[in-house]
Amino acid sequence: MGSGPINGESPNISDDELFEVLSNRRRRYTVHALEETNGAAEIGDVAEQVAAWEYDVDVEEVSYEERKRVYTALQQSHLPMMDDAGIVKFNKDRGLVEPTESLNDIEVYMEVVQGNEIPWSVYYLGLSGVAATLTAAVWLDAWPFAIFPDVAWMTALTAMFAVSAVAHTYYARGQRIGETDKPPELRQE
Repeated sequence: MGSGPINGESPNISDDELFEVLSNRRRRYTVHALEETNGAAEIGDVAEQVAAWEYDVDVEEVSYEERKRVYTALQQSHLPMMDDAGIVKFNKDRGLVEPTESLNDIEVYMEVVQGNEIPWSVYYLGLSGVAATLTAAVWLDAWPFAIFPDVAWMTALTAMFAVSAVAHTYYARGQRIGETDKPPELRQE
């Protein structure tokens, strides 16, 4: 079933296929659950974890109906689609789902903007505006910018971007699928 790896090679997954798979929250949760297993998992275990995340309860508190609802959707729709895309190997007869090399190769993270946060792209645009204004003020020898040597301002600009890049890298790692105990959408700061 599906288009899993052939001779140990990862199938080529188009961006469209990848985005289609990740466009659904239940499939993202499934990817996250599989990243935590480091191997084959029973559909029931995956369904139970996905249901726990969906209903915001501990795994032990998932009801039979909640688990069954997720299990049925995974078995009939989501896992076959993910198998066809080559992201997982789904053995319906044995009730097993296994990540493929393609899933392991996916270095994807989502920029989840919550509350009053701004997207990093907007942050860097603003930072570039500050840097351009500062550069113009130094170039025009405007007071108080003329007091310090140009190398001090270059160092300050470099430090602004370096600190921002370190913060962005740290934040982005927490947003990658499979990097934390919960999917990025469920992380609470």
